[in-house]
Amino acid sequence: MRFPRPDGVEELSAAMAACADDRDSAAWQELLHVLRTADHAAPGAAGLRPPPDAGPSTDPAADPTAGPAAGPAAGPAAGPAADPTAGPSDRATRAAAWHRLAGELSALALRDTATRDALTHWLRRHGPPPPPPQQPPASPAPTSNVISGDAVLEGPVVQARSVSGGIHFHQPAPAPPPPPRPPVPRQLPYLTASFVGREDDRRALDALRAARPAGAPQVLVVSGLPGVGKTTLAVRWLHEQADGFPDGQLYADLGGHTAEETGPRDGGGPASPGTVLEGFLVALGVSAVPVGTAQRAALWRSVTAGLRLAVLLDNAFTAAQVRPLLLGSPAGLTVVTSRNSLTGLRVDGASLHRLEGLPTRSAVELLAVGGGDRVARESAAAHEVVRLCGRLPLTVGLASAQLALRPHRPVAALAESLSRGQGALGSLRIDGEAVMRTALDLSYALLPADAAVLYRRMGLLPTDRHDLPMLAAVTNDGSDGSDGEDTAVDTAVDALVEANLLEETGPETHRFHDLVLPHARRLGEQHEDPAHRAAVLRRYVDWCLVTAGAAELVLTPSHRLPGHDVHAPGVAPAPLAGPEGALAWLDTHRNGLMGAVRHCADAGWDTSCWRLVDLMWPLFLRLRPSAMWLEAHRLGLDAARRCGSREGEGRMLTSGAIGLRDAGEYEEAGEWYGWALAKAVEDGDVRQQAQAVSGLGHIRLQTGRPAEARDHFREALRLREAVGYRRGAALSRRRLGQTALALGELTEAAEQLRRAHDELTALDETYEATRVRALLGHVLCRDGRDAEGVPLLRDALAAFRSGDARSEHWEGRCLEWLGRSAEAQGDTAGAARLYAGALELARRLDPSDAERLEDRLRHL
Repeated sequence: MRFPRPDGVEELSAAMAACADDRDSAAWQELLHVLRTADHAAPGAAGLRPPPDAGPSTDPAADPTAGPAAGPAAGPAAGPAADPTAGPSDRATRAAAWHRLAGELSALALRDTATRDALTHWLRRHGPPPPPPQQPPASPAPTSNVISGDAVLEGPVVQARSVSGGIHFHQPAPAPPPPPRPPVPRQLPYLTASFVGREDDRRALDALRAARPAGAPQVLVVSGLPGVGKTTLAVRWLHEQADGFPDGQLYADLGGHTAEETGPRDGGGPASPGTVLEGFLVALGVSAVPVGTAQRAALWRSVTAGLRLAVLLDNAFTAAQVRPLLLGSPAGLTVVTSRNSLTGLRVDGASLHRLEGLPTRSAVELLAVGGGDRVARESAAAHEVVRLCGRLPLTVGLASAQLALRPHRPVAALAESLSRGQGALGSLRIDGEAVMRTALDLSYALLPADAAVLYRRMGLLPTDRHDLPMLAAVTNDGSDGSDGEDTAVDTAVDALVEANLLEETGPETHRFHDLVLPHARRLGEQHEDPAHRAAVLRRYVDWCLVTAGAAELVLTPSHRLPGHDVHAPGVAPAPLAGPEGALAWLDTHRNGLMGAVRHCADAGWDTSCWRLVDLMWPLFLRLRPSAMWLEAHRLGLDAARRCGSREGEGRMLTSGAIGLRDAGEYEEAGEWYGWALAKAVEDGDVRQQAQAVSGLGHIRLQTGRPAEARDHFREALRLREAVGYRRGAALSRRRLGQTALALGELTEAAEQLRRAHDELTALDETYEATRVRALLGHVLCRDGRDAEGVPLLRDALAAFRSGDARSEHWEGRCLEWLGRSAEAQGDTAGAARLYAGALELARRLDPSDAERLEDRLRHL
């Protein structure tokens, strides 16, 4: 049925009255939407509401002009046939009311396009079926025609004076039957059997859907890397929501992953909105689709107004491609998946959800689909496989398929294969194609030129963390006279984040996904010529040098070698917010600094190599990364010897020996100290002699020879006082205090430590003075003077947790010593809490400390 039409009021009245029988039906709810649409065109019109007894409804909009308390009265379903006991007079009254409403709507539909479209759509879905095609009127019974006498002719008769040519009688052809209504579209792709996990992501989508503002169309964007499982998640989630969309679920692949090279002329490229709209309209039963995209979009909004419809737009390219396809109805939902973040859709009210890799447990479960029991038996190897696959469902699924193909292959063999050569990017293939690498190639091909250059050059950097000051430094070649700040970097970074090739991890800080980094590095090595590669890496190393140098001056100014200030023209250091900011910078960039050290060693930049290791001293002293400490100083020592720097060799030997000593490598540490001492004596460097002698004494102290240690510390004190090295002398007194503690001479220990503390405080050596204060508190507690010692320990603990003296290593030591004091006082619960806090730190910093603390907890 089509409205407006003069003879349609009776049919409209009957259809509306019939749908009132079921207040929960889609027909009744959508009729209320028609009435609201009509009320916008003729606000306050008394006739545009259901009759008062039209049936129960909890929707106040049943009376479009009423307030919150208005609407049809609750009660049994209405309509002329709803109450079989009603008398003829009641049924007539209700029928008349529905007839008046139908007349008002029909009249308004003649004047208002929105009302006409809404009413026509409602009737198409819920009105009575169209009447059968009219048959031609039956021919009248043949009449007898008497010509003359008793001659009679039956049937049509033509009477004419003369006839020229043939005579033909044509009966009208019967009207074709109406086309059947199309089925409710259910176009979502099938569910994959190997779907695992994603409970948190599904809950997040549920929350976003529930939080949509009332009356507004809803758009959800699911973005992420190629292979992260965007489509699979969206399809699974929409299948779970199917009951909420009785009018159907539409699907379109927008082809956003297709590179620009496969353009429209060969059938590739992103799908045009007009083509997608045509398919959607046809699926909803529209037989005459307009030609232009704008007209199709307008019809799409009209047809879907009020429909409870879900639309999945897969592999979207840009926000502009998606915008014409958005539903205009608050009852519908549009879900968009894309490798890009499509932040432009925020203007349209879209909510964004970025999809990350699978949780490790889910990734291992997916690997077991093909690997079976091998995955459980080789748990460590399985975890390594999923790590090498970046926990992406695509790559983990391909690894699982490889295990299924070779049922006798150990998981460890697959892990070894993925760790070599081309890694997961190149070795995991479908039909011979390295699908993950191909997908990243396509994403890269769509980047703007500046972003593509930055992507390649970032891939060359030996770091796992990128921030804007670093990127500004490495992209500035100094040709424009700038100091490294380049606003174009911001724009290029934004493009990489939008393409999900770069992850934002904090203010102005970013990282590559584990599988994206080798892809960026491969492109940098292929497309940047050797001169450009060297220049980028040189600027990166210079940036590490100048910023580490700035951190050293903030945290340990006395450590700076005289005459070794750091200069790097055109490269500005990262801004450091005081001592805490300087230590935080060293902590967060520790892997990048170590990468720079390795690159310098490999490239033969020997002076830069040992200088950078030396400038990283506050990192080693405060954070104590044992393995990095040893590797860096071994590389630095070799570099200093290659370039003939005796100062550098001495510094690498003494500071490297501290790392060896702390790692328990006492024999090798003694060799390094011995080499340092011999070299210092040869060079006449008294301060270095004292440093080496003190180090040898510390080894003896830690290996249970305190009397020998005391002789070494006294000699170191003598040498330092002889050259007026006040800071060194105070540190020697600290060592003498520790030695007295080891010998049980607690009064002597306290005296040496008090004097060292006073001297270091006078020199503004905050960190060293705090360490001595902690030791003094521990000695006093050991001597039974907890009332004096505990406040010193608590004061030191607070200082080690933040500010100039921050140190997790010493924070843990203070917690342990406070725990020992609590245990000695009989406070078992308090001791347990303190030991547990120290253990949490020790597990990250020093396994031997962790083992000792676990033993203390067991014996409480």
